[in-house]
Amino acid sequence: MDDAQLLRYSRHILLEEIGIEGQQNILNARALIIGAGGLGSPAGLYLGSAGVGHITLVDDDVVDVTNLQRQIAHTMARVGRNKTESLRAAIEAINPEVKVTCIAARADAALLDELVAQTDVVLDCSDNFNTRHAINAACVAHQKPLVSGAAIRLDAQISVYDLREPAPQGGASRPAAEKSPCYACVFPPDTAFEETRCATLGVLAPLVGIVGAMQAAEALKLLSGAGRSLAGRLLMLDGLSMEWNEIRVARDLSCPVCGAGGMASTH
Repeated sequence: MDDAQLLRYSRHILLEEIGIEGQQNILNARALIIGAGGLGSPAGLYLGSAGVGHITLVDDDVVDVTNLQRQIAHTMARVGRNKTESLRAAIEAINPEVKVTCIAARADAALLDELVAQTDVVLDCSDNFNTRHAINAACVAHQKPLVSGAAIRLDAQISVYDLREPAPQGGASRPAAEKSPCYACVFPPDTAFEETRCATLGVLAPLVGIVGAMQAAEALKLLSGAGRSLAGRLLMLDGLSMEWNEIRVARDLSCPVCGAGGMASTH
C-alpha cells in the first residue's frame, strides 16, 4: 500500500482484526456480485469503498424508475441503463482505484462456472430461486465461499455457505455432518417453492440495504480473515418487529449438490 491507500483505508487498518495484512488481502481480492439491484447496490458500494481490488457485476436488467425506491446505487439520470453499468459508475465515484467488470447477461450455469472459478468470494444478490441454485452449484464445484441474502415484503435473511475445509485442529478435521452446509442443504432444489417477487408483493426499502450491507460485511470478513462468518447459521429478520432469529443449519449428507455423489465429490 502507498501513503494514499494507508490514509484511505486507515479506519480498517486501525482494527486489530483486520490491520495492514487484512486490508492488503482485501485490495488483492476478487469479488463476484450476482444481481445489481436492491441487495447488490449496497453490497457493491461497500466492497468498492473498502477497496476490494476487482469486482465483477452480473445483471441483465436495466434501471427502472420503480427501482429507485430501494436500489440506492442508481439515479434518475441512469434510468434505462444496464444496472451493472450504473452500479459501476456509483462505485467508481467513491473509489476509482477499484477495477469493476460489468457483464450484462443472465447468470446461467456456463457463465457462473467460468466466473466463480476466477473469484475469491461470491455474493448472491439475485431475486429468483433457479439462479440461487445455479450460483450455489458453481460455488460447491469450485469450493468458493457464498454469501447469500434475500428480502421480500417485511422479511429478510442472510447466511454464508462455505464448504472449504477448515484448518485441522489437533490433527483432525470436523466430521462431515458438522461441516458447513451448501444452499441446497437448507433450501432443497426439488422442494415445491412459490416464487415471490417485490414487483407483486412489495418490499420495505431499508431491508435490502440492511441485508446488502451485511453481505458486504461477511464478504470482507472472509477476504481479510477477520472474525467468524455466518457459515452454519441462518439469520432471519422480521422487519415489522425488527427482531432477528438465528437457526443453526448443518450439512445434509444426502444433498444432491454437496453430499455423497453430488457435484462436490467430482471436483
